Amino acid sequence: MPLIEGAQPFAQQGDDLGILVIHGFTGSPVSVRPWAQYLADAGHTVIAPRLPGHGTRWQDLNRTTWIDWYTEVERAASWLRHRSSSCVVMGLSAGATLGLRLAEEHDVAGVVAVNPIIQTERREWPYLTALRGVVSSWPNRNDDIKRPGITEGAYDRIPLRAAHSLTRLWAASRSEIDRMTAPLLVIRSADDHVAEPSNVTWLLANVGSTDVEEIMLEDSFHVATLDNDADTVFAASLDFARRVSGR
Repeated sequence: MPLIEGAQPFAQQGDDLGILVIHGFTGSPVSVRPWAQYLADAGHTVIAPRLPGHGTRWQDLNRTTWIDWYTEVERAASWLRHRSSSCVVMGLSAGATLGLRLAEEHDVAGVVAVNPIIQTERREWPYLTALRGVVSSWPNRNDDIKRPGITEGAYDRIPLRAAHSLTRLWAASRSEIDRMTAPLLVIRSADDHVAEPSNVTWLLANVGSTDVEEIMLEDSFHVATLDNDADTVFAASLDFARRVSGR
């Protein structure tokens, strides 16, 4: 299928600091491309993969599971390990969840989680995922961006079979979050219409990391990497990556 404009993977080789940047559920590299480009322009080796089923049409996502997405993240991390001396993982939304899962199972130098989502308080969510065998999709709350005229390249429908698999990813990540001991930078928006504050509250209370920093964004919604505070996200994540990798 043709790709959504800008949804192709990003990869640029630089020095031996490797950075993996992961987009979120129903999204595409569109939402993290400026972030990845900023880090690459700073001289580092950066990859932002397109997760299976993303960046084309929502029906394709319904044919995948979280294992497919995670396998692609592992493949990208392997690409970095062959080109870099250290790997810092950064993710937006469910991309942050995948990054946390990677850090639970593999050695990484650090994790940057932007508006991570590992659970939801949306009352309709259990009913939607239960309907996955009857209804294939549901309207999506995409483009949660305060800055006008910006789109994240996400689907306008939530594929329900894939959404059910997403809950399995959340459960897997939560079940072993104490194994995530790498330095952690959490960047979250004060006004987020997708990921409730309880996500960060739970993460900070349960993660195994002792080196933890939190930054609050006051002028952005969920897709902070394309919003008014994007420069803050980019600069803070670059400083963090350099610190934890000894630069």
